[in-house]
Amino acid sequence: MGQRMEGKVALVTGAARGQGRAHAIRLAEEGADILAFDCPADGRVPYPVATSDELKITVKEVEALGRRIIAHEGDVREQTALDNLVAEGVSVFGGVDVAVANAGIWTVHPFADIPEDEFADVLNVNIMGVWRTLKAVTPAMKVRGGGSVIITSSGNGVEGSPHYVHYVASKHGVLGLAKGAALEFGQYGIRVNSLLPGPTDTPALDWQGGYDLCAGKGPGQGTKEDLQGAKYWSALRDVGLLPPRAMSEAVLWLASDESQWTTGLEMLVEGGHMLMPGLNMTKMAADNP
Repeated sequence: MGQRMEGKVALVTGAARGQGRAHAIRLAEEGADILAFDCPADGRVPYPVATSDELKITVKEVEALGRRIIAHEGDVREQTALDNLVAEGVSVFGGVDVAVANAGIWTVHPFADIPEDEFADVLNVNIMGVWRTLKAVTPAMKVRGGGSVIITSSGNGVEGSPHYVHYVASKHGVLGLAKGAALEFGQYGIRVNSLLPGPTDTPALDWQGGYDLCAGKGPGQGTKEDLQGAKYWSALRDVGLLPPRAMSEAVLWLASDESQWTTGLEMLVEGGHMLMPGLNMTKMAADNP
């Protein structure tokens, strides 16, 4: 264990599993106390949602590292839930130094078949949920004299793809939010940077839409074995789906004082995918309707 985050307090949304849990653990390994936030998505997504038991596992793993953690079940669509966690963190831990706005959802539909309420829900979580997270945490950071915000976008924040344009729009949009926030909060010593993950091995990818994505096939045509197709998305040898910890190492650097001169950055962690000519996903979708 290191000390790169010694004396720091970090809020992580979407902390029950996947990238969020990995972020909480990695920051705790380096000395941070954790404010963990996650919730079920009320059946609005087609893959199994995070559970209370999974959030409890995150708590146990952070505590096993000798760090303190406060975990709340809540929804980034509700400002009060985020405000309450931050208020308790300030009361118990003395403040908040880092926020990892990681909570997000996605679904898959052809362009014209996306239900309007589902489109709105993806934007509400993936953009407005980040906005609410920053509204909750930045006042406490101002009191501390600064802080670091890390926003999870996606490789799809800079690259388009068919069959989930609402998700792609949300991840492009949150980069604009991050740039504006970086300019607005810089005067308070608050840095705002974005993480753009490539295909990552998390439960949110382990469902039919994830299989189709990695296979480059139309809706319903992929299989679990097609997750191995992710190896063709990387420029690196023997790299397929990226481990959540790969993202957490980037989060740690952005959270730590090592990146104290960095704000407004869009950090890709995608195995060099953007260097490649890429796949014509539109043609693949047309060939596999």
